[in-house]
Amino acid sequence: MWYWIILALVGIIAAILGYFFGKSDAPSAPDFSEQFNMLEIENAKLKADLDTCKKRLSSTKQPKISEELSSSIAANHVPAFNADEAKLAFGTKVKDNDLKIVEGIGPKIEGLFHNFNIRTWKQLSETSADKCQEVLDSGGKRYRIHDPASWPMQAKMAYEGHWKQLAEWQEKHRAGKF
Repeated sequence: MWYWIILALVGIIAAILGYFFGKSDAPSAPDFSEQFNMLEIENAKLKADLDTCKKRLSSTKQPKISEELSSSIAANHVPAFNADEAKLAFGTKVKDNDLKIVEGIGPKIEGLFHNFNIRTWKQLSETSADKCQEVLDSGGKRYRIHDPASWPMQAKMAYEGHWKQLAEWQEKHRAGKF
């Protein structure tokens, strides 16, 4: 009988001590990393939509200039595709206008974009996130789980030749995928 009483008292004392030790821990800082990542994705979506709106606005208000001048301006602003620089940043060979370089786009999703006549990084960078979602929805239920909010931004980095920044962004936002 004494055995059971001592065992019960030890259990009660251990429970009380455990309760007080658990209570005495200083509250840890809340983890906002998930919210931060969601806000970054939303920010990327808004930036892509803003860029699309700016391009539409500038195309309606821009006075006509000669073709030679416009082609020389375009040639000065966007660098030519540099496969060696891309390979250095990603550690693998990168083909010009390969949409699969964008994190989240694989061969089948690339095919869906091709069906919508979006075949280049420039075209994808000028596509709104809503249009990207429409492309995904056209593939059926299995593609609806993807979040295309950052795809136009990533495509713009690829189009402009910002390989190191693109690789760093993708590494930062990999979200546990290996």
